[in-house]
Amino acid sequence: MDTTPIFTDDTIVFGLLMLALGFVFVTESIKTGFWSKFYKIVPGLFMAYMVPAILTTTGLISPEWTTVSETGVVTEHSSNLYYVSSRYLLPAALVLMTLSIDLKAVFNLGWKALVMFFAGTVGIIIGGPIAILLIASVSPETVGGVGPDAVWRGLSTLAGSWIGGGANQTAMLEIYGYNQAKYGGMVFVDIVVANIWMAIILIGIGKRNRINKWLNADTSSIEELKNKMSTFSEKVKRNPSLTDIMVICAIAFGTVSIAHLCANFLAPLFENIVADIESSTTKNIFTFLGSKFFWMISIATIIAIILSNTKAKNYEGAGASKFGSVFIYILVASIGMKMDLTMIFDNVGLIAIGIVWMTIHALLLIIIAKLIKAPYFFLAVGSQANVGGAASAPIVASAFHPSLATVGVLLAVFGYAVGTIAAIGCTILMELAAIS
Repeated sequence: MDTTPIFTDDTIVFGLLMLALGFVFVTESIKTGFWSKFYKIVPGLFMAYMVPAILTTTGLISPEWTTVSETGVVTEHSSNLYYVSSRYLLPAALVLMTLSIDLKAVFNLGWKALVMFFAGTVGIIIGGPIAILLIASVSPETVGGVGPDAVWRGLSTLAGSWIGGGANQTAMLEIYGYNQAKYGGMVFVDIVVANIWMAIILIGIGKRNRINKWLNADTSSIEELKNKMSTFSEKVKRNPSLTDIMVICAIAFGTVSIAHLCANFLAPLFENIVADIESSTTKNIFTFLGSKFFWMISIATIIAIILSNTKAKNYEGAGASKFGSVFIYILVASIGMKMDLTMIFDNVGLIAIGIVWMTIHALLLIIIAKLIKAPYFFLAVGSQANVGGAASAPIVASAFHPSLATVGVLLAVFGYAVGTIAAIGCTILMELAAIS
């Protein structure tokens, strides 16, 4: 079936995304009337995500589409906008947002950030088997299947993705040998459920003061870091010259190029090292080391932290983090573009498993946050460091304050490291649940 959207040229689609972002920022700046009331309920970052999703849902644009020629030849097409945003603009944004960071102050955020991250991990581990048990009581065929077609094998890839990332997801596909012809259905569930949850988290950011009050959270360490960064920014603030802007771009994209160069060398190197490991279990645990994306994000962040200890940090006064925020919003729009709202109804059974699974993850985070009085920031970033990984954790973190993006990156990179082994534990429990 031909699924060609109205606009397929990435140049045009990018323009539409930028117009959508412009619309969001202009309407959010209106302080009276309908829009003022609207943005008190719905945060601008959520709208930056949702408007592109609406454009995709209505068929104006699409991340992927199929064309059928007159002779019946089917051709798959895809937009490159998300790839460019995640591989070029995301690392550039991380560099510019980390440039003025005080790493000691980040570590002073304390143990609650790590506790919430692990609470999110545990929520995914126990959420999968519980979801299978609950859905099986209503619709046993939804969680059935034998051999390579067993649904629990497919769900193992979700566990890998929601604890670590794409590399961990691929590792789980290899470990448990799920039928690759059906793998697209699991990727579909991953996209829909993870994006719904991210949308809910973004809405929560707009209500964070009320949520923190309910959690009885101590936000002093976060406020201290934000104030420290704001004070520094004001101290070095200046009207940026063309030279300032060009140097900022040089720092950002020069670092991105170094990160890509190193990733292109390190990823194949570690891929070969891991391939030589005799134990298949150990081999798959360390599969993420062969991911170029993992090395790119890690190296870009390390370089940015090094630069934050030099005079380069003074470019924050010329608006470095603002340029980073622009890149982040473009990434948000490209992620929103991947969400077709009608897909929710295409595979109700698997979507139901995913929603129940994510609900358990969310409930455990809320319970732990309430018990330890953790701020909503730790809940939101701890969750996205698991579920969204390095692509979305910095987005959520920077929505609280640009200087906090580094916290999201550090936790997301940690998620890569524990992703596969935690997903294996989750899958063992899912298999037991499925055969019980």
